[in-house]
Amino acid sequence: MSELIRNSFIGRRCAFVARTLYGWWREGALAKGIAALHRSYAKSIVRRLWLAWGDGPDYLDKSLYLYMMNGLRALTQTVGAWLEASLFNRLMRVIKSGYLRLSAHSRTLGLINRLSMRQWLLVAFGLYLPLEFIIRDTLSLPVLSSVWEELFLLAAAILIVWRRALRQTEAIRRETPLDVWLLLFFAMGFFLMSVVRPYPEVALPGYRIVVEYLLWFFLIVRLVEDDRDLKAVYVSFLLMSGFLALHGIYQYLIGVEIPVSWVSQTEMGVRTRVFSLTGSPNILGSLLVLTTPLWAALIYFCKQTWMKVLAIGITGCCLLSLLFTFSRGAWIGMAVAVVIFAFFVDKRLLALMGVGVAAVLVFVPSITSRLTYLFTEDFAVASAIGGRALRWELGRQLLHEHNPWLGFGLGRFGGAVAMQNQLLDKTDEFSYFYMDNYYLKTMVEMGYLGIAVYILLLIALIVLGLRAIQRSDNPFAGAGGDPLIRAIGNYRILAVAIYAGLCGVLAHCFFENIFEEPYMSAYFWGLAAVLFYLGYFRKRKNGA
Repeated sequence: MSELIRNSFIGRRCAFVARTLYGWWREGALAKGIAALHRSYAKSIVRRLWLAWGDGPDYLDKSLYLYMMNGLRALTQTVGAWLEASLFNRLMRVIKSGYLRLSAHSRTLGLINRLSMRQWLLVAFGLYLPLEFIIRDTLSLPVLSSVWEELFLLAAAILIVWRRALRQTEAIRRETPLDVWLLLFFAMGFFLMSVVRPYPEVALPGYRIVVEYLLWFFLIVRLVEDDRDLKAVYVSFLLMSGFLALHGIYQYLIGVEIPVSWVSQTEMGVRTRVFSLTGSPNILGSLLVLTTPLWAALIYFCKQTWMKVLAIGITGCCLLSLLFTFSRGAWIGMAVAVVIFAFFVDKRLLALMGVGVAAVLVFVPSITSRLTYLFTEDFAVASAIGGRALRWELGRQLLHEHNPWLGFGLGRFGGAVAMQNQLLDKTDEFSYFYMDNYYLKTMVEMGYLGIAVYILLLIALIVLGLRAIQRSDNPFAGAGGDPLIRAIGNYRILAVAIYAGLCGVLAHCFFENIFEEPYMSAYFWGLAAVLFYLGYFRKRKNGA
């Protein structure tokens, strides 16, 4: 297959163009400047400090948190000893034995058995959005739609506890330095929910939607036990994002109908905005920001030519679909992700991004007009009357008119719970709307205390994520050779891709309530857990 692609006319033309562009790049001043910086960095104090910090201690071994978790593990094993001898466990063994005998004569069940129950659960997590679409929109089962996410969380938790109790998994700890910051945010949210609750019926749902899906971090970091589990969840993410990208392109080609409010009167050149299964161009854009780097990483990680070509093709489709969302916030998020990915992996991508942006601005007038509209008087007026500027200003006013330290109350303003309940009467000065800035929405609902703890959590994620990259497999610096060759089989490329996507989504959150969508919050923290698996728990081939 690889030889066929290389020897084809298209393959030869593409190779010729690539060699020509690469030659221009190598002779350019930008490439020479980057090479000089790379050589100086290899011997710099900054690099030595980075390596020392990346491999430094986490101080978890002496923490009260680890002491408590060790006690919980001991309790789980004690319960497991009783459970192992119970009638229920014997019954489960009989059922499992019967199933294995039945599946031995079934090709379909044999294929199902190629993945363990844990891996199927990870696949289901990667397909969270398609599952939600099927349950909520296709089947339209009200009872199941309202509880399936909690049942999914519960199933994952039960599987983890069951395997630990019956010693079906290695007796390893999966506590991370990020856990304490997550628990601190949970505690702060619970405190604010208990103190600021003029409407208890919205305080609890407001707290739930903020913290529930962060629990996936604790679950995924324990479900991904080895590289087979990593492959299961990573491939499921790839399949999901590839389908969304292709579906988005299809929607653009057919000119899918959209609400008039999605495009302003001065942007009539934008004939449609794609949204795929998400129902929102901005959410689709953010999801592509999160997952496109996963495809881009395969271009460098895979050895087979056909896999590299496939990864290039799907990455291009993801970028096209992202363009067709016409989500300016998502475009900014993708720019952040590309810069981070290029910094760690291949700085030539910066030049490629510059060429791509220039080409889009020249040859796609609808995108150019949507960007240039930001700098017009019409945009300033529209934003001040009913756009983000008005919403952000009203949010700040609402916060300061109440208790700025404790907030207006969870679930009361700026998000999905408030929009669904709307307990306060609308007036000329007050109306309900999405804040279109997740950080400001959090500050309005949780006050200065809540936003401070949340920002500390995100800073911890960003900083500890860098440490996870440093600890994940072999370093890129000083490896020599082309990144397309030296990164083959290096799991650090996957860690960088996940980290870049996470940072891109955090940038997009300045312009949208991204984490109001449950699957976006679940995906974000689930991939953060995969990043920590790569950096803190994955066993390398050399046994490290």
